[in-house]
Amino acid sequence: MESYIISITKQALYLTLILTAPTVMVAMMVGLFVSLIQATTQIQEQTLTFVPKLVAVIVMLAITGPWTMVQLVNFTNSLMDSFGTVIK
Repeated sequence: MESYIISITKQALYLTLILTAPTVMVAMMVGLFVSLIQATTQIQEQTLTFVPKLVAVIVMLAITGPWTMVQLVNFTNSLMDSFGTVIK
């Protein structure tokens, strides 16, 4: 039973890492690009990076949303399918 819980926890953490990676990477790239622009133009406004990052994250979530939902549904289905064998 304990090994099953550890296995499910590993799978859930790995799935979380995979599902959040595209959005985090886009936010990091946009942040780097905006900070390079700020450094070259010497505009040091802290709130300037917020709007481009927000827009990029929303667009990325809209693009990867269906794939994310499929992965989450598959993971949930595998949990529900194996639930009966764990209870026995």
